[in-house]
Formats: sequence, structure tokens, C-alpha cells
Amino acid sequence: MVDERTPDIAAGRLTAEQYVANFNDLHPPLDRHQALVESDRCYFCYDAPCVTACPTGIDIPLFLREILTENPKGAGETILSANILGGMCARVCPTETLCEEACVREKAEGKPVRIGELQRYATDALMADGTQPFVRAAPTGKRVAVVGGGPAGLSCAHRLAVHGHDVVIFDARPKIGGLNEYGIAAYKTPGGFAQAEVDFILSIGGITVEPGKALGRDFSIDSLREEFDAVFIGVGLAGVNALRLAGEDQPGVSDAVAYIAELRQTDDLAALPVGRRIVVIGGGMTAIDIASQSKRLGAEDVTIVYRRGADRMGASEYERELAQTDGVTIKFNAQPTALVTDGGRVTGVTFEYTAENGAGLAGTGETFTLDTDMVFKAIGQTFVPEALNGAGQAIAIDSGRIQVDDERRTSLAGVWAGGDCIVGGEDLTVVAVEDGKIAAESINRALAG
Repeated sequence: MVDERTPDIAAGRLTAEQYVANFNDLHPPLDRHQALVESDRCYFCYDAPCVTACPTGIDIPLFLREILTENPKGAGETILSANILGGMCARVCPTETLCEEACVREKAEGKPVRIGELQRYATDALMADGTQPFVRAAPTGKRVAVVGGGPAGLSCAHRLAVHGHDVVIFDARPKIGGLNEYGIAAYKTPGGFAQAEVDFILSIGGITVEPGKALGRDFSIDSLREEFDAVFIGVGLAGVNALRLAGEDQPGVSDAVAYIAELRQTDDLAALPVGRRIVVIGGGMTAIDIASQSKRLGAEDVTIVYRRGADRMGASEYERELAQTDGVTIKFNAQPTALVTDGGRVTGVTFEYTAENGAGLAGTGETFTLDTDMVFKAIGQTFVPEALNGAGQAIAIDSGRIQVDDERRTSLAGVWAGGDCIVGGEDLTVVAVEDGKIAAESINRALAG
């Protein structure tokens, strides 16, 4: 990433104390008193709108009442019975646009019950106890292959294990967890929480993990169908969209997803190189995460540029405000048209202002240039269907992703799919968890005949 042509990209810009402070817990957990006071704000609505707004259908009024009656572990079990990754979702789920936005307190007062933080309080209490609340059914003798150890795969595997089936998770990376391990901003999940949650899920038993095994390289869908009774595909999005600009391969231009993965796996933040002036191109959560973390690594000037208006940005208003609090500048309605290079390295990005018209987005002809020594591409990821191998032609693809029905069945008998790789995947942990859960129940019904 760094060579003699990129002198402004360097490591160790901050003191050890600054790194610790910058990447500490974004939201310190609620203590007992805070949790009791906050849960008491719930109206315990009948047909609660917050439950409807939750993609996994967590019984929110019930778990809040359990907290209020000082049964946090029971509350945690209520949460995990609907969302086995409830601990991670409590940290990264956009509750401000889901359950908390639907909260009656939000409608009445503009201040919702802090559902996300209460969910963390409850799930942390349960996981700290070290007791696995779920019990496996009697072994069925059936074996299911789960391809991809991200949220969808983990959710599917756990639910299948509860039903008594044996599960093998195959994942291309050294660790399972998917984006929870490799793609979430480090300050949102410090202390190795992603792997702690994985260990908790696997403790149900009946799940074997095969890391470093990639679909299309080490095995195929066809080979799995021969060996297993069912297959679930939860491989996420392995491809990265390109800027399609000259100079994109020059030093100083990086893929935001890959950089975040490197940051998440490093043992020494001071060894991670970062530029002084950074431009992030994109408007989703990845753009926000890389921008905020760049500032926290010591970058002096960080600017996000998004081609549409604020109302079209994938990142929520809360996340935008978080980045701006970190000192990130966000520019809207501008698209990159050229990379400025000097001596084989990127020194700037030229943008053209955009405007919406009846036909869509169009350039206005007016341009500006931002000086930079490091550019991050955060313009989305794509599904790579080639990995499906011989089954690629048999599994229906629509709009570049796997086509599934309401039970997450693909067009190929005995194969289900979920998460970002399917049509309609929403790039949210909580949605992927629900996909895995729905698929697992469908697989269980199929295996039961």
C-alpha cells in the first residue's frame, strides 16, 4: 500500500493513548440503574410498532419488561430466540431507522426508548453468564452444509443445530463472522466481541467450522449436494465496484472494505498507514466507517463525496452526524470524473456537480478538485456468480444476485440462500440473520419430509 511515491501515507501518527481513546467503545454499556430507568419508559404497547419494525420480530416489550423486573438474562434469551446475533445487532443495527423510529415515545416526544442499548444490556448479561440457553433436539442424522460464516450462515447454522441437524460451515477466511468480524468499524465492536459471539453461537454443539475453504476453489455446490442433505449459501458480496477512472491502480487508491478488514485484524493500530488528506467516494455505511476510522487513525482532512443528495444516502442521518462529529466533511451531489496523478501517485480527485432530472442523475458541467494523498472506494460490492461453479447455470440469477422464494429456496433443489448475495439483500446484519432463520426452518421442514 505504501511506497516511496506515497510520502504522505504513514503509520503511527498518534500516541498510544490516542489510539486507545479513539477506538474505545462508541457507546459505553448501560449500568443496572440506567437500564431500569430506561426500560420503565416503555409503554408496553399492544401490537407494538417497534416489533413490526424489527426485521427479526424480537418481542421488544417483553424483553424490556424482563429487564424492568430485573431478569436481564431472561430478556437476553427472549432476544436471542428471535435473533441469535442480537448482541452484535444491538451494537451495529440502525435502530434509529427501525425499532426506535417506530417507538411511540419517538412519535410523542421525539425521544424513543433506547431499545438498542437495552438490547445490548440484556444480551451482554446472558453471554457473560456463560450459559447456552438453547438445547439441541435429538440428533436427526441429517447433515447440512452452510457456505459462508457471516450473519446469514451463522443464523442458519444455529437454528439447524437446535433442530438436531449436524452442520458444517465453510468459509474462505481464516475466521468466521463475515462482515461482523471483518467489515464493521472497530470502535463499534471493541474487545473481540465478534468472535466472542461466534463462540457463543457454536457452543450449542453440532456445528463444525472449515475455515480457509472457498466456494469455487476448494469445493463446488454440486459436490456439496452429493455429500450433504441440504446446502445453504450465504457468501455475501465478494466483488467490489470500480471507479472506472484512469489511474485507479495507482498507489494511494484503496478499497475501503479491504482496508477496514486489515484494520479489524491488526494488533497494532499504530502500524496501519493512513494519509493526511483523504477522499472517500460513496454514500453507504462503508463510506462512513472508513471516513470516521481514518480520522481516528490520525488523518487531518477527510471528505466523503456522494453523487446524490443527503436524502438518497445509504448511511442514516445518525451515522452521518457521527462522522461529522469526528471531523469528517460530507459533500453531496458530485461524482468523480478524473484522478489527478503526479509521479505515479494520486494527488487529487476531480468531481463534477450532479443534478436529478427526469431521466435520472446528470452532470452539470461544473467541476472542482480535492487534493488528496489517499482515496477510498466505497461505492458498493457485487455478487460473484462464477463461484457457484457448475451449479451457476442451474441457480437462477436475477439483477446480479441469487433468486430465491419466500422460504429462501433457490431454483436448485436442495439449495437455499440468504444475506447480501440474494435478490433484495439489504446489507444489514439483522436482515441477513432473518434470512438465515427463515431458510433454516424451511430446510428443517424439508428434511423432516
